[in-house]
Amino acid sequence: MIAFVCAMPRELRPLRRRLGLHRTESGYIGRVGEHPTIAIVTGIGTAQAHAATAQAATAQLLDTVKVEWVIVVGISGAIDNQTPIGTLVLPELVVSGADCSQYRPKPLRLGDAHGTLWTTDSLLVDPRVHADLRNRGVVSLDMETAAIAKVCEQRGVPWSVLRAVSDRASDGSVDAEILGLANPDGRANSPAAARYLLRHPGAWLRLVRLARGSKLASERAAEAAITAVS
Repeated sequence: MIAFVCAMPRELRPLRRRLGLHRTESGYIGRVGEHPTIAIVTGIGTAQAHAATAQAATAQLLDTVKVEWVIVVGISGAIDNQTPIGTLVLPELVVSGADCSQYRPKPLRLGDAHGTLWTTDSLLVDPRVHADLRNRGVVSLDMETAAIAKVCEQRGVPWSVLRAVSDRASDGSVDAEILGLANPDGRANSPAAARYLLRHPGAWLRLVRLARGSKLASERAAEAAITAVS
């Protein structure tokens, strides 16, 4: 069985729609061609961030379902301000910002992998940090992949990652307040969003732009993930 692992419901939504997945106790199941599949939502962050995390959710999946291949699917923030929204991210290396541990994903048949995906629980807004990461070959940031990779490698399960750019880390579009508008499970926190707009009435265009970027990136990542296993 192939497992698609997403952090947030919005990342799972296009997979559910395109593949006609239906919900079970273990996750959302269906098929891609001849391959049985299961998809889960882990929540945002690694084990350090929240109890219902990517690490815990992935471990539970692999301990209860016979999975032959895990594919991390979702969105990420680009380091380079010039990276177009929706650009696919196929990293050759994933690094945990917590301890600099490194993980190499199984290649996908979608083109040459390049660059490093940096997993962090922290919101990185300092331009000096961005410059340092670029010098290390980092092309994009996320909050879950290294934790998922760690669990997969501990259990001897091959894994890959396929993300698409939803925003840019260095353009100021996402800050701590924006990040707080999502619950730990990745669902939108509507009361928090309403309070945010009361404090910042001119920010609605920013939220709309981020929502559109997230939707486009989720669609691109899902489409590519399905292609990769078809």
